[in-house]
This record gives sequence, structure tokens and C-alpha cells, in this order.
Amino acid sequence: MRLVSIDSLLPGMKLGKKIYSEDGIVLLSENAELNDTIIRRLKLHGLELVYISDPRTDDIVIHDMIEDETRLRALGEIRANYHQLMAPVTKGLVYPYLGKVFSNLVETIMDDLAARENAMIMLMNINSMDQYLYRHSLNVCIYTVLLGQIHGYSKDELTTLGLGALLHDIGKTKIPLSLLNKPASLSDEEYKLMKTHTDIGFKILKDEPGIPLIAAHCAYQHHERLDGNGYPRGIKGNEIHEFAQWIAIADAFDAMTTHRVYRSAMLPHQALEVLYTGCGHWYDKSKLEVFRDRVAIYPLGMMVKLSTGERGVVAKIHGLIPNRPVIRILNDEFGVEVKSPYDVDLSTQLSVVVTEVDGMGLNGNVG
Repeated sequence: MRLVSIDSLLPGMKLGKKIYSEDGIVLLSENAELNDTIIRRLKLHGLELVYISDPRTDDIVIHDMIEDETRLRALGEIRANYHQLMAPVTKGLVYPYLGKVFSNLVETIMDDLAARENAMIMLMNINSMDQYLYRHSLNVCIYTVLLGQIHGYSKDELTTLGLGALLHDIGKTKIPLSLLNKPASLSDEEYKLMKTHTDIGFKILKDEPGIPLIAAHCAYQHHERLDGNGYPRGIKGNEIHEFAQWIAIADAFDAMTTHRVYRSAMLPHQALEVLYTGCGHWYDKSKLEVFRDRVAIYPLGMMVKLSTGERGVVAKIHGLIPNRPVIRILNDEFGVEVKSPYDVDLSTQLSVVVTEVDGMGLNGNVG
């Protein structure tokens, strides 16, 4: 299969992966044939990238970072519990069900990631229409747990890190929906209110049975920055817990690579470039390097153009050098479809580079 931008979809194309609704219901199955009406509805729902089937790329199998069952269960648990948190509070801010539910969920995510040898950070916002807060919470957890596994944290440390990541934005359940879903930039007053989600999240989690205090501090500190220019307290350097520093990187990356009503999603290489503008003063350099080395900046199935003029699909990602993938060539330098697609391995063809991603020009290298 290959990954196609929503604007490049054509009637007659067939889906390569299921498309889910906000409630986890399958809206379109694999091999469903697209028509003008379906394409228009996908655009209205904000999808920007879709997997489609293509006989020339049938052998390119794209696995999600976690099992479908785990993802659907996770989104369901987040949705159900956050809905309860959004309801008016009558007996204080203690929710004794959070610890057990989400600890079990984090352990399942840990198991899924551990079972994937040399797992890479892949785009997680494709073929799903779930509300941003739910998807974002899950994505940040998955990315952060993988980084923690690479770093070498113990199982207990990973569970705490995963809980902190999964619940880092829990304070947003107390922010008005009109503000969370506003299709434009926030005013100064609105932004001030939005920033209170870190304090609120800490208050929700700090006395919660089954939630380690460090996880509560992750909710409190994930918007702090090394140079002291973050919030809510403006703390610096090692005053910020290392777990919160990991979460800050994953949080920013997922936010940038997710479509929002007021802006389009960035592609991974673009988001990584933005992260590196904060290297050393917003984000820890060593942590950012771990992230860089595990993020698939050119996702499997993505259409790219090479410096040779040839166009093709990312067919394989090398674990140690993810920025030099194998490209399945579909069109020659003149734009003519090749009769027999062939692979170009950029890890050995060092003079060849990616110059465009799905029609989008590159601005430079990262790291």
C-alpha cells in the first residue's frame, strides 16, 4: 500500500487500511472503492493522509506501533473516562478509577511496543477521526513509552512515565470545549485560561490512588522549558523532571503532525526541524537525538521525489539510519510510469537525496 494526500485521491482508488469514526466504528474497510462523495466526506472530517492499495506496492506492509485492538480499547477508555471528568464536579477532584484503568492500559502498550523489534516512531494520525484530545493523549503515551524503552528505564519507571504521558493533558477536561475546539488562534485571555490545564491536571492526579506523584508532575511540567521560558512556574534545566522532558518532545511532535481546524498537519521531517530549533534551550539535546534516531521522518508508503527526478514510495526504513530509506521507484525522471518498479536504497546511494515529500519541497536537513 502507499500513503496519499487527501487532495491526491481519485475515484476508483481502493483503501489500503480501515478508516475509523470517533467512536471506533469502522466507516470504510480495506479495499473499499473511493468515489467523489466519499472523498469529499473524508476531506470534511479533516483527514489529510490515507493509505490506498496499489499492486506495485502490495508487499509494503505498514504496521501500526500498537495493535488495533489496543488502540481501539485505549481510545475507548480515554473517551469514557474523560467524558466523566468533563461533567460537573460535586464531590471534589478525586477519581479513584483512573489509576487501575490507565495503569493496565499503559502496560498493554508497553507489551505491544516491546514485541516490535526496532520499532520506529510512525505517524499515528492516519485513518482515524477521533477527537484531538483523545488521540493526542494516546499518541504521546506511545511515543514516550518507546523513548523510555530505548533509554533503558525499568518496568516500574516505564509505567510511571507512560501514565504521565497518557494523562499529561487531563487538565484540559476542565477547559471549556468552545476553547479547546476553537477554529482560530486564541486571544491572550483565552491562552491564559488554556495554560491553566497544567495546574488543573496536577490537582486531579496528585491525590489519585494508583497514580504516582511523578506522573502528576508530568501533567504539571510538560510545558516547562529548559531555559525557563515555559509554564506554569518557569522552572529551568534539571528542575524539570526528566520524564516531563521526554513528554515535552513527544507532545510537541504530535501536536505539529496532527491536523487541526485552524492549520494543516506538518510532515515528520518538518516537525523535527522545528523541534531542533529548540535544541538545548527548550529541549534536552540528548533526548532530542534519541527521538531523531527513532522517528520515521519519511513514513512507510509516503510518496517522495528524489534528486534524480525519479518518484516513488518509501518501501523500507533502516532502523539505524531512518533518514536514508529504501524507495520503490514508480515514475522515472520524466514523470513516466515505469513498467517494472525497482528499489533504490539511499543508505548505499549516498549521492541521491529526497527533495520532495508528497509534492512538498524540503527546506533542509535535520540534526
